[in-house]
Amino acid sequence: MLYALLYLPSPIRALPLLPRSTSQADYISNAVNAVGTLNDKWFSQTNGQWDSLWWNSANAVTTIAGLAQVNPDYMGTATGIFENVFSAAQASNGGSWLNEFYDDEGWWAMAWIKVYDLTNNSTYLSAAQTIFEDLKAGTGATCGGQWWNKTHNATNTINNELYLAVGASLANRIGNNQEYKDAATQQADWLLKTSKLMNSNNTFVDGLSLSDCTPEGPVWSYNQGVILGALVEMNKLTGDSSYLDTAANIAQGTLDTLTVNGILTDSAEYPDEDATAAQFKGVFARNLASLQSARGNGDYVSFLQSNADSIWSNDRQSDGQLGADWQGPVVDTSAAAQSSALDCLVAAAAVSS
Repeated sequence: MLYALLYLPSPIRALPLLPRSTSQADYISNAVNAVGTLNDKWFSQTNGQWDSLWWNSANAVTTIAGLAQVNPDYMGTATGIFENVFSAAQASNGGSWLNEFYDDEGWWAMAWIKVYDLTNNSTYLSAAQTIFEDLKAGTGATCGGQWWNKTHNATNTINNELYLAVGASLANRIGNNQEYKDAATQQADWLLKTSKLMNSNNTFVDGLSLSDCTPEGPVWSYNQGVILGALVEMNKLTGDSSYLDTAANIAQGTLDTLTVNGILTDSAEYPDEDATAAQFKGVFARNLASLQSARGNGDYVSFLQSNADSIWSNDRQSDGQLGADWQGPVVDTSAAAQSSALDCLVAAAAVSS
C-alpha cells in the first residue's frame, strides 16, 4: 500500500561499524525471549494469527522458522506453531490463503516455503504452489508487472518483488521447474530493467503512477529487503552472479540512506500512519542475512549485530516487549514491532559465531 511520508532521515553512512562482542548464543537467547513475549501476548490459537494481523502473521511464521534454523532446540515448539497456524489461520480466511491483495498472498507463500525448508513437509510447499497460481493471475498490469490488488487500481513494488521471490523460490525447490523459472526470469527483467522502480540511490520506491507509469512514493525498508532475498534465489536458479551484484548495490544503498547512526530507520513504523508497518525493518534484516549467506560481507554482519544490540539495550521493556524504534526509547509496542525486532535478533544470530 502507499503511505504519506512523515519523516525521512538525512543520508548518513552507516558503515563501517565497530565489531560487537555479543555471541551467537546471546542473540539466540535474546530471540527466544522475544518470541516468547510475541506468542504469550499476541498469538491466538483460535485464528492462528498474532493480534489478528493477516500479512504480519505470515512474517511471524517466517521469522519463527528462521529462529528454529539457528536454534534447533526451538524446533518442537516451532513445528506446533506451524501446524496450528496452517489449520486455524486458513480456516479463519474461508479455508484459503487467498484474498484481494497479491502482496498478502505472497507473504504467505514465502512463509510456507520457509517452513518447508525447515520441515521438509511437502504440504507447506504445495500451499505455496497453490498461492502462486493465483499470483500469476495478477500479472499483465497497465505498466507491466503484477497488479497490487484484484480491483486493478495500483501497481506497487512490494507485491512485484514477492511475486519474483515466490517464483524463483519454487523454481529452486521443484523439479520440472520451467514454468516457475520463466516467470521469475521475466519478472526479474521487468523489475530491474524496465520498471524504473529503482532510483539513483539503488533503492526501490513504493510503486508506479498508473497515469504515466513513472515511479512514485517513499522508500521503505521492506521493499529493499524482499528484493535482496529474491535476487539470492535468482542467483541460485541461474548461476548468474550479476543478481548478487545488484543485491549488493541495493543493500549498500539501504545502509547509506535508511539509517541513522547505523540503525535502520524508516517513517513507516509509526502507528498513526499504519500500525502494521512496524514490520518493515525486520523484513530487510532477514533478507540481508540471506544475502550475507550468499556473498559474505563483514559490513552486513556488523550492521545486523549493531541493530540487534541496540534493540536489546535501548528498545526493550522490562516485560520483554520490543518497540518500533530500534534506536530506542521504547515506543509503539505491538505484535508487528515485536516480530520485526525478532527478525533482526534472528538475523544477527544467523550471521554470528
